Amino acid sequence: MPIAVKVRRWSRRKEARPEEITAGALELFSERGYAATRLEDVAARAGVSKGTLYLYFDNKEELFKAVLREGFISPLAEMRDVVQRFEGPTFELVEMLVRGWWQRIGATRLSAIPKLIVAEARNFPELARFYADEVVRPGREAIAAILRRGIERGEFRPVDPRIAAELLMAPLFMVALWRNSIAACTPERIDPVPLLGAHIEMLRRGLAVDRTS
Repeated sequence: MPIAVKVRRWSRRKEARPEEITAGALELFSERGYAATRLEDVAARAGVSKGTLYLYFDNKEELFKAVLREGFISPLAEMRDVVQRFEGPTFELVEMLVRGWWQRIGATRLSAIPKLIVAEARNFPELARFYADEVVRPGREAIAAILRRGIERGEFRPVDPRIAAELLMAPLFMVALWRNSIAACTPERIDPVPLLGAHIEMLRRGLAVDRTS
């Protein structure tokens, strides 16, 4: 009977390991960057052997892509599902998007990933392409779809959805870069919560239909 208990515990531990490994990898990627992160250090941070890590990930590139899939691509898929089912005013979706980004990404270690990509894109162009193809482009398209919905329903003034999507994303990108670079080197502080609140209010006013004409 004790043996059976041990087997069940080991099974649960084994099932959890890929998530533990990607969590450890995210910590190290955010602290050290891509080039300086070693797989043996990731294994140690996750509490597994390097051999166990290789059971799930062939190399560091695949591990990094798994971190992106878990941290960015899955939430993007969730957002698209919410948009398809949402029946309320479109600006509620915009506000949900901005505040949700802060909760899921901006306030977490995932906010270090944009800075990592910018810093190491030249040395690791394949990773930068993967990030652009799997995170940036789908994110831009999802935001543009929300804006297009508001325009078609007469809730937003007729703007170019793709350009407006870039403008919506820009402050989020800036907050992520600041938090993981300049913020550590200067006494000046940017409080992301009121900044994003101001961004939402500017979006509200900028997208509003002019009812006076």
